[in-house]
Amino acid sequence: MKLGIIGLPGSGKMAIFEALTGNMLGPAHKGEDRVGTVKVPDQRIDVLSDMYQPRKTIYAQVEYFLPKAGGGREKGRDQNVWTPVRDCDALIQVVRNFSAYGLDPAAPCDDIVALDQEMILADLMVVEKRLERIAQDRRRGKDVLSEEKTLLEQCRTHLEEETPLRRIPELAAAPPLRGFAFVSAKPVLILINNEDEDEALPELGALVRQETCAVIRAKLEHELAQMTPQEAEAFLADFNISESAADRVIKSSYSLLGLISFFTVGEDEVRAWTIRTATQAVNAAGAIHSDIQKGFIRAEVCAYADLIAAGSHAAARKNGTVRLEGKTYEVKDGDIINFRFNV
Repeated sequence: MKLGIIGLPGSGKMAIFEALTGNMLGPAHKGEDRVGTVKVPDQRIDVLSDMYQPRKTIYAQVEYFLPKAGGGREKGRDQNVWTPVRDCDALIQVVRNFSAYGLDPAAPCDDIVALDQEMILADLMVVEKRLERIAQDRRRGKDVLSEEKTLLEQCRTHLEEETPLRRIPELAAAPPLRGFAFVSAKPVLILINNEDEDEALPELGALVRQETCAVIRAKLEHELAQMTPQEAEAFLADFNISESAADRVIKSSYSLLGLISFFTVGEDEVRAWTIRTATQAVNAAGAIHSDIQKGFIRAEVCAYADLIAAGSHAAARKNGTVRLEGKTYEVKDGDIINFRFNV
């Protein structure tokens, strides 16, 4: 899972990137794209690792991407600023809700709308350019996919009405449009960057119902990311922070994207795999290797809770909670799976 961090200048994007990744490089690196990979905390993996004592324990991972400075309201900005985040699975939109010298008073609602408008404009330019090309091809007698044209015209209508494409999920997910990687179609987690002492979500009107919003105190979280575990424990208690920003953002991102984890276990390796909700067993096998998907025979499945209750895989089998499932079985969060296949 790759999450792109966006926001207007002064919103605290860099502080949040560093808090989430622990990658502390500072303002000198504003002119560079930055990438940080973190493991997805999962107590179930810890328990399974203790149970199986594998040679390797591998957690699921999240990649955070912070494009180099250049976004926002700078004079002379062009739409190419959105190109680096078009391959991200989702976006984290950082919104300022704190006072800062040299900046206007915080206006979270206005900033959310302003950044949405920029994404909408970027997508509208892509749509219009493609529709112009389609019109040219038709005049030259070339074959044109009418479905693509119809879908693009629908996109243009919504974008001209200043509606981000993520609000029309069935349109955003249409197969003929996938190659366009529209930025306004990507799921967005809005992080309201508050003052140190402010834990409350500001008044956002209808946006609260339309978007996934959460509060973060980036300055505190940035300090927390640089502490030892002992220092961090006391710090969390002092500021009434129940869990780190990294843990909260990962959970929100999984929920936003409809992601779950299944596990493979054994003496060699205990590992978490990330898939979308309602993924069928044969496609989950493909997350491990295409050969397993191609030669899929059966999935031997045991729910995590059933394994823990039984105490071992052998005991779970005796209890009848280990079962064989076919290709169309929809994998559940926490399933422990052994794929049987032949290639």
